Amino acid sequence: MIVITPEIIKEHGLTPDEYEKIKTLLHREPNITELGMFSVLWSEHCAYKNSKPLLKKYPTTGKYVLQGPGENAGIVDIGDGVAISFKIESHNHPSAIEPYQGAATGAGGIIRDIFAMGARPIACLDSLRFGDIAKNRQNRHLFEYVVKGIGDYGNCVGIPTVAGEVYFEDTYDNNCLVNAMCVGVVQSGDKVISPLYGPIVKGVAKGEGNLVVYIGASTGRDGIHGATFASVELTAESTEKKSSVQVGDPFQEKLLIEACLELLKTDCVVGLGDMGAAGLTSSLSEMATRGNHGMEIDVALVPQREKNMTPYEIMLSESQERMVVIVEKGKEQKVFDILKKWDLHAIVIGKVTTNNQFTVLNNGVVAADIPASALTDDAPIYNRPYTKPAYLELTSKYSISALPDINNGNEPLLTLLGTPNIASKKWVYEQYDYMVQTNTEVIPGRADAAVLTIKDTNKRIAVKTDGNGRYTYLNPRVGGQICVAEASRNVACTGAVPIAMTNCLNFGNPEKPESFWQLKEAVEGMAEACVTLNTPVISGNVSLYNESEIGSIFPTPVVGILGIFEGDYKSMTMSFKAAEDIIYLVGETFNELGGSEYLKTIHQTISGEPPKIDLSLEKELQALTIAAIKGGLVNSAHDLADGGLAVALAECTFEHKLGAEINLSNELALRNDCILFGESQSRILFSVAKDKQEAFEKIFKNFKFQNIGKVTSNNHLKIKVSDKILVDLSGHKMDDNYMNSIQKIMGQI
Repeated sequence: MIVITPEIIKEHGLTPDEYEKIKTLLHREPNITELGMFSVLWSEHCAYKNSKPLLKKYPTTGKYVLQGPGENAGIVDIGDGVAISFKIESHNHPSAIEPYQGAATGAGGIIRDIFAMGARPIACLDSLRFGDIAKNRQNRHLFEYVVKGIGDYGNCVGIPTVAGEVYFEDTYDNNCLVNAMCVGVVQSGDKVISPLYGPIVKGVAKGEGNLVVYIGASTGRDGIHGATFASVELTAESTEKKSSVQVGDPFQEKLLIEACLELLKTDCVVGLGDMGAAGLTSSLSEMATRGNHGMEIDVALVPQREKNMTPYEIMLSESQERMVVIVEKGKEQKVFDILKKWDLHAIVIGKVTTNNQFTVLNNGVVAADIPASALTDDAPIYNRPYTKPAYLELTSKYSISALPDINNGNEPLLTLLGTPNIASKKWVYEQYDYMVQTNTEVIPGRADAAVLTIKDTNKRIAVKTDGNGRYTYLNPRVGGQICVAEASRNVACTGAVPIAMTNCLNFGNPEKPESFWQLKEAVEGMAEACVTLNTPVISGNVSLYNESEIGSIFPTPVVGILGIFEGDYKSMTMSFKAAEDIIYLVGETFNELGGSEYLKTIHQTISGEPPKIDLSLEKELQALTIAAIKGGLVNSAHDLADGGLAVALAECTFEHKLGAEINLSNELALRNDCILFGESQSRILFSVAKDKQEAFEKIFKNFKFQNIGKVTSNNHLKIKVSDKILVDLSGHKMDDNYMNSIQKIMGQI
């Protein structure tokens, strides 16, 4: 018998006070298996013990919401019996240690969360952050194998990766961020809308005597303590923790998807759960608690791929491609028959009880006996102290007036187009099969968000991930607002109405007051944006302790927005379509450079305040944009983001090899660099046919807009400000910098 010592308690990520609480809940000392179970369920990754008070600030209900936070994933109703389940999660620490498997299993885990709700996964997205790949070989290694891991897993399992974002910044050295999102389709009612889709199922265990059936891959020693590993800072010793990184098998996952969706069309299933973080411990205790029941299992019955595994190892293993299904007693043969057809394990490992205990046996001998709610509901919740970071006193005093303005924007524009944060990400998405399942209406690189058709229905959706750690570092509240607003604006630029969001909060150590202040401010800013823009939060993930020996990452909230097309109209892309179309800039430009890619790349500083944002104005802009697209009044729509107006104009010319002649007025006497490269919010670039000009201007009559020029056929970009030429570049030169930059850095050109 292992004696629990202070050292063992610390190794499990528990404090002395938390250990005392465990003893109080059990009315005795825990054994080593019980200690392990508490340690993973009470980790930040599972319990949100530092973030839960803040997450309550989010709006989580709304017109479309069927299922909010608290299940494997959220669900929204998009009408006519069709619902969409979606969620984003992180796999940061595993990917920093073993990038290929860390990223692959991140994709696999989020896919399982979706079909655990009964939804057929139809698309994946990602949001990635790495250190500077131009100057660091290790960052290039992480980038290469994270992308390969996501691509290989999604391609093999047959789910397209359709959209995402990638950023590079020194702050992510040694602590890359790998956030994966999945979207699936499920029936919202009893009516069968297609053989492809089944009914909604919850992760619940109830009904005395109902059976606990283990399905999927065998259990090994990979991933043990993965949840607690994700709740500590990375150190030099972290490279020794590769046992905390799971190993994926996408072919097994594909079998699981089809088997589970077939099971749900029977009358056998009470509940379904994914063995994700904390494995059997989390899935079974959470299902029991949701159903207000108990659970008794025998780990000796669990399929094992390694010899002499202990109850501790089996209960904490995070081996991939495993699910648990609660089956009505007497109907188990149906389950066995279906799982046999798909060549998957289907083993009864226990039963549902009414005593609210989670009892773990090993060959009939009790290995752990814990009230299920003690693991899930009784985790300690901390209201951490917070302090505004000292660095903000310095950055907020920075003024762009100290910088020289520019009289020629050619070189800065070419430089920006070639910087990895702005350059084409085709090196990434060309490794993904983004057309598998044939739902993808707009492929990566052509619009501000992905557009998907829902097979066997008349429904379409748009999805996008977005975030900006630099803005959030400079002003967490404003950065949080912009994060939500920009993702929502991306979706609106396709013509879809944003209706809900998921989010992943990538932050530093919450036990440090300055880090917790960043988290608090960012969440409050995001919540304010969600309320104004009517995008309730239906799911998400918190990834804290993103710190390494060089310090904390930038506070980096990432959001995934889902929008719906309300009617039969064409979705919009960002590229100019026809010469002589009129180009409009809708929204107002200010003298703002703080946190911009221009300031960072050209002047090697990120100081200042990020752009300000008026959320009510943003809401109006998105509504008018959708109305203009729905009315067939525009030929392209592209939001202004990284690199500002000049970069957006260049991006609009690439696909069809067109050009633009622009002449901007400067009534507010703005700086030239702010006009060209500033990242003022709530701005969209449109191209409009001449015969639609009057109708377009009527829609935006009460909103700030300018007719700034026209599309040309000469594949050349010319930008004048008050009749002075600031940019005069050939499309070929811009295209080469934009399209080939990342390939050159990665050694492929």
